[in-house]
Amino acid sequence: MRRRRLAPLVAVSLTAALAPALAATPATAAPAAAPSAGTPSAVSPPAAKSALDRYAKQKPDWKRCEADSPAAYQCATVKVPLDYRKPGGKRIDLAISRIRTAEPGKRRGILLSNPGGPGGEGLWMPMMMKEELPTSVLKSYDLVGFDPRGVGRSSPVSCNLTPEQENWLRPYKAETYAKDVAWARTVADKCRKKMGDRLPHITTRNTARDLDLVRAILGEKKISYFGYSYGTYLGAVYAQLFPARADRFVLDSAVDPQRAWRGMIQWWAEGAEPAYDRWTEWAAARSKTYGLGDTPKKVDRTFWNLVARADEDPIVVDGQPTTGDDIRDGMRGLAFTPKYASEAVVELKKAAAGKPASAKKLARITEGGGTGAPEWAGKAALAAETPADNGTASFWAVVCGDNSAAWSRDPETYRRDAIEDKGRYPLYGDFTSSIKPCAFWGKSAEPVTVVKNKVGSLVVQNEWDSQTPLPSGQALHAQLKGSKMVTVLGGEGHGVYPSGNTCTDGAVNRYLATGKLPAKDVSCRATAESNAQARRNQKPDVLPGSPVPERAPNRF
Repeated sequence: MRRRRLAPLVAVSLTAALAPALAATPATAAPAAAPSAGTPSAVSPPAAKSALDRYAKQKPDWKRCEADSPAAYQCATVKVPLDYRKPGGKRIDLAISRIRTAEPGKRRGILLSNPGGPGGEGLWMPMMMKEELPTSVLKSYDLVGFDPRGVGRSSPVSCNLTPEQENWLRPYKAETYAKDVAWARTVADKCRKKMGDRLPHITTRNTARDLDLVRAILGEKKISYFGYSYGTYLGAVYAQLFPARADRFVLDSAVDPQRAWRGMIQWWAEGAEPAYDRWTEWAAARSKTYGLGDTPKKVDRTFWNLVARADEDPIVVDGQPTTGDDIRDGMRGLAFTPKYASEAVVELKKAAAGKPASAKKLARITEGGGTGAPEWAGKAALAAETPADNGTASFWAVVCGDNSAAWSRDPETYRRDAIEDKGRYPLYGDFTSSIKPCAFWGKSAEPVTVVKNKVGSLVVQNEWDSQTPLPSGQALHAQLKGSKMVTVLGGEGHGVYPSGNTCTDGAVNRYLATGKLPAKDVSCRATAESNAQARRNQKPDVLPGSPVPERAPNRF
């Protein structure tokens, strides 16, 4: 079977007011909630109900997803409104998939899933979930996947970006900042020109509405859900908009809704500093093995001397010049795995001295960063109709469109922040705080989602997660008042389940199988095997069977 490749989140509003139209049957309709203050309302509830009823009555034409895929893995395409405020208007495609339970008599409902992104394709997720979930869970659910609106086979968006224009985590330099501003403006302009009236509607709120429409089309009263990274934010937004429709929700490697999205990108710099400090302590304690220094301060000096050297005279690695910025970029994620970081810096020292060095170990730092486009960018591998820049285009649509208020319109604000944050977070602060296309984006069509509800859910989080650091997961847990949290102490990697750790995997499996959350928050201890599994989950070209195949280091 041809595998899908992918990238490795507001108060109750109009959609909740329209919720009765999406009930599986009139008898199960939830009471209509009033729109929140300031929420745009282009359609009255009766008119919207009538328009959305038409969508809910669709009958998916299920077919084998691909000629060489298992017959049980089925795909279909349904229609959803581009703008839920005007459901009688333009429609777009939503690609969905499923694997039905082998024990219909024990079926509880559907388990939807999302792999992260924004911009990650999820049509393949039922295949992964079937491989990883235990029989006790599989018998209870039809596994349902989907490509979010604007992504993959769901009316994919494009900005006609070149590979260089997809390169977006750029270190701040006074002499190149004007070019970076011009780049950010160009990306925003190209997206606006190419996507036109679709651009404001590729948002997390609308994707959550799509999930609820899928629920109605499939005739379900509620959904259960498993979301990774960005998928945790999507799940939290769904729970906020449709609390009565949320059944069992697992949120793995969590996004802090209050920091969507500029603040979440900045977490990459903030979270890297304690990981870097941990690495210097780890390497110093093993100075006889690695020779990087016998105190954390000396290890720190070794690293920054290499950065300074490469800034002055790039270090040639495998025939390619490597600058200090390249080293900082690669070390940002690598620092979360001290052994790999130590091995890479040892090899970098050799290369700087003109000695033979291990290209494989060096690649962890020279190719492990996130300044460029992800592996899947520029490869329309998922479907012939998918634009080459679809992952990046849909990423910006969500990151900029979810909460335009988080993004200043003044380029000088980004200059000041980049300079300040490079001082506060020297490893990566300028990369995350410098200017992005969102500075030139249009205003969000709706207010940002305020997540604050008592929906039951299970938040699962590694202590040393490079993409959604531990405080991010703790923040989502605090905002989901009915949630319990599983923290993997010493856990490394982005994406916890499955890890082979009986403590963490067991907590997830029991919740999905029984619906019973732990009585209190759970702390599990990582094992060498579970951390190794987490690292394998992040390697390029890992196929379904790990939760986050080919997750890019510059995505959630």
